[in-house]
Amino acid sequence: MSTVKATRIFVVEDHAATARGLKTYLETMGYSVETAGSCESARALAERIEFDVLICDLNLPDGNGWDLAEFLQKKRPLRAIAFSAYNEPVHIERSERAGFVRHIVKGTAPETLVEAIEEAIRHRPSGNHRAGLATACS
Repeated sequence: MSTVKATRIFVVEDHAATARGLKTYLETMGYSVETAGSCESARALAERIEFDVLICDLNLPDGNGWDLAEFLQKKRPLRAIAFSAYNEPVHIERSERAGFVRHIVKGTAPETLVEAIEEAIRHRPSGNHRAGLATACS
């Protein structure tokens, strides 16, 4: 059974067109979506909103998504997906260490992102849990 209708997504992406595209696509898929464009704005918004899954760019203007995910995990359990152009094994390993459930490479089929969201929803969130990381690259 799909969890789409009840799922709230928090997208952190500094490229405005990419953020809008993700928001539009995910909303047409039935998700509720909030966006932020920097680590600072994401930290502030995360204090005010409820969300089920974080989709986070790794290269942000005032920091990186790995540090942001680790920061947010200290506040509450987190289900997170790294969404980045970074595709080297060292980046994917760093995503795993930061607690991301999946590392999705930008340009991957949109259906792969939806599959990753569904996987993240099934994943038991924890600030300390480091489950195996799955990658998606097309």
